[in-house]
Amino acid sequence: MLDYLKYWTGVAVLAVAYAGMIVGGDWVWAGFVMFPLLSLLDSFLPRDYAPRRMTREWLADIPLWICAIGPLLLYLVFAWRFAEGAYVDVWQLVGAVLSLAWTSIVPLAPAAHELYHKRTIIGRTIGRYAQMCQFDPMRDIAHVVGHHIDVATVKDGDTARRGTTLYRFVIMAVWEQTVWDVTTESAALQKRGYSRWNWRHRGWRALGSQVLFQGAVWIIGGWQAAAITTGAMLLTRVWAESFNYFQHYGLVRAIGAPIGRRHLWNHLRWLSRVLSFDITNHADHHLNSYKRYYQLVPHRDSIPMPSLFVCFFASLIPPIWHELIAKPALRRWDLEYATPEEQTLAREQNRAAGWEDWLGQVGQQPLATRPATVGC
Repeated sequence: MLDYLKYWTGVAVLAVAYAGMIVGGDWVWAGFVMFPLLSLLDSFLPRDYAPRRMTREWLADIPLWICAIGPLLLYLVFAWRFAEGAYVDVWQLVGAVLSLAWTSIVPLAPAAHELYHKRTIIGRTIGRYAQMCQFDPMRDIAHVVGHHIDVATVKDGDTARRGTTLYRFVIMAVWEQTVWDVTTESAALQKRGYSRWNWRHRGWRALGSQVLFQGAVWIIGGWQAAAITTGAMLLTRVWAESFNYFQHYGLVRAIGAPIGRRHLWNHLRWLSRVLSFDITNHADHHLNSYKRYYQLVPHRDSIPMPSLFVCFFASLIPPIWHELIAKPALRRWDLEYATPEEQTLAREQNRAAGWEDWLGQVGQQPLATRPATVGC
């Protein structure tokens, strides 16, 4: 039962945000304040390699559904309290925007991700449209059809090349993913004999759902509430991309080569796992995307990465991210985990980034002499 309770941590975060939003005033910051507090706590917690002993799917799904739907309803609560004058100055409105954006990332983003990977129509539908909070109800297209196939290759927009800063990456990722979603859906329609912009295109439903939701906010709180929540969603859209940056940064794989556990970074601190519904247990998810979050097995042989929160704050200052976290991890990855073909790709990226040539300094090891973990 303790394993089930762990994943109610996201519900608790959401409850704090609801309490602050309803009370109003400076308390509206309560939801966002959870972000630095949890970041600090997670950085000191030990790594969690424990498998989950959870067998009742319906019980494991309860916090998942709450965390996917709850943040959406929080926007309506904001509109209601805004109309009642609960927030009286710019400071409090900034707190509202940040609290809405934070809960649209944690716990909503990983909960929605888990749902749209489910095989049920209801789960996939809720997972998709919960991402209205990110202005991205079509996110699953690029993720499932593109990212899960192309991860760690040059074709994958979610894998940042070495030397890329977080700021450049998120701008590129928003654009590339949007284009991928729209063009992939259009191509699928053409294969079925319809025009590229047929009314069946999911883009129309995504746009319609966004208009309806913002319309509900407008009706409850007026045009100002609609404008403020739109700002929170746009912030969330950019913020959401940053988490792909940390989970894939700099890793390389030849196009068409098998995906292995080594092609993903894992962030296995206790809070990182439970708040993300184990999406930070990333390697096992990519080997079988239909595995439920509680079935994922932590990869003990992977290169240990810091807390996901630590990675986020470090990446805000690119030299700190590159010198203290990314380069040491990638140097070890290149020398201990990469195949000869991957070493060639890595060396090219290192050169393009202006990094030192650590592979040239030590010479490329033949695959047979490297640890057995290279094939995992």
